[in-house]
Amino acid sequence: MFDKYNIHLSLRNRVYLVNAILLCITLIGAVLMVWYTYKIEKIFKDIINKNLVIFQSAEALGTALVNQKGFLSYYLLDSNPDWLDELSKYRLQFDDHLKVLNSLVDEPWEKKAIVQIEKEYRFYIASKDKVIGMYKAGDRENGFALHKKIRNIFVEIYEMCDHFKSVHKNMMKEAIEISQREANQLRYIALMAIVSVILLSLLVNYIFARHILGPIRELAVQADRLGGGGKASNEVAALKQSVLGLIEDSEQTHLELKRSQESLMQSEKMALVGKLAAGTSHSIRNPLTSVKMRLFSLNRSCTFSKSQQEDFNVISGEILQINKIVENFLEFARPPKLIIKRMSPSVVVDSAIYLLEQRLKSYHVTTKIIRKEMLSETMVDPEQLKEVIVNIIINACEAMGRGGAITIREEEAYVEPLRKVDVIRISDDGEGIPGDVKDRIFDPFFTTKKEGTGLGLSIAFNIISEHGGWLDVTSEEGQGASFVITLPIKDV
Repeated sequence: MFDKYNIHLSLRNRVYLVNAILLCITLIGAVLMVWYTYKIEKIFKDIINKNLVIFQSAEALGTALVNQKGFLSYYLLDSNPDWLDELSKYRLQFDDHLKVLNSLVDEPWEKKAIVQIEKEYRFYIASKDKVIGMYKAGDRENGFALHKKIRNIFVEIYEMCDHFKSVHKNMMKEAIEISQREANQLRYIALMAIVSVILLSLLVNYIFARHILGPIRELAVQADRLGGGGKASNEVAALKQSVLGLIEDSEQTHLELKRSQESLMQSEKMALVGKLAAGTSHSIRNPLTSVKMRLFSLNRSCTFSKSQQEDFNVISGEILQINKIVENFLEFARPPKLIIKRMSPSVVVDSAIYLLEQRLKSYHVTTKIIRKEMLSETMVDPEQLKEVIVNIIINACEAMGRGGAITIREEEAYVEPLRKVDVIRISDDGEGIPGDVKDRIFDPFFTTKKEGTGLGLSIAFNIISEHGGWLDVTSEEGQGASFVITLPIKDV
């Protein structure tokens, strides 16, 4: 439609324009409905408040007039004064209705008709009073003659009342006809509005089908060819599904690439350090073993003085420390060989806490495990995983000094791309890790301890990596540290 008349509007503006027209038609129709409602209401109010009351009052005038005629006739027959009392009552009613009519009418012809009725009525009742007076005086012959004459006046007054009533009856009928015409016009306008809305709705559907749904359908087909997967119930859902599939693939690829790069860099670093550590450890271990054997022999064959024994004990202790460092080197140089079992990591956490129970007491450290339920079972090496947890808890105890609290929070979560994992978060309330140190804590031989080898967290990192998971740390200086162990939930 817009192309036909060479109107260059954007798709958004076309939709906005059609919607605005639909809104205007709806608003105009609503306003007209309200306006016609008030108009019809006013017409009927005029009918009820004026014409109907006038009609009723005019009808009451005629009734009161007829009743007056009957009671006079009754009096003339039996001269009972009670009939005159009834006559007076209906005269008062006639006067009351006449006053009501005078207060309601405002048209000149109405006022003129009321004046004429009142004039004729006053003459009529004056003549009737004369007839009554003649009958009371015994002049029945003249009274009867006068009574016969005023019958014509009665007919004239009654006809005037009836005519006045008929006119207002016709006015009410005309008002009803007007309201019917207005209602018909309202129906016509409503019908035209409905037709217009239907046509504009068809136009909107045409615009959406040709300029929106068509391109979306083509784009959804193209995106599906690129790996959207699955069938959706409509074009928008299909496009959404396809785009989400592409985004998930992209995010998954980016995440895996990033992790692969980190793992590759760490592996290269570990491999280089491992070769150095293995060579150095083997070179040191042989003479170190010889020294240990000699010391053992000396301790059995020689008698030392107190000071000599103290020196000997110091030398033996340092030799044991060197041996421990060499063993750590060898353990770091050898990739961990996992003995996989299917079990819940929560069991390993409980085992590690039980193992460290006395040591935690010596550090005056309290522990709290937060779990809704046991973590889902997965394939883990319980001994290696326990070594990681023990290492992290001991580091936390040493970082806090004397006293503190360690919180272990367990939960299950989903990671991209929708993989379910077990998460173990070990948090302390120590001083935290300085920002310039946090990025290096998993590097081999990096340590802030005086007697540390800097291999504990590196070994822990390797063990978790061998499980297919990852070990992260979050910390702000002065607010403690949290080590997060993430293990994928898998069957084999």
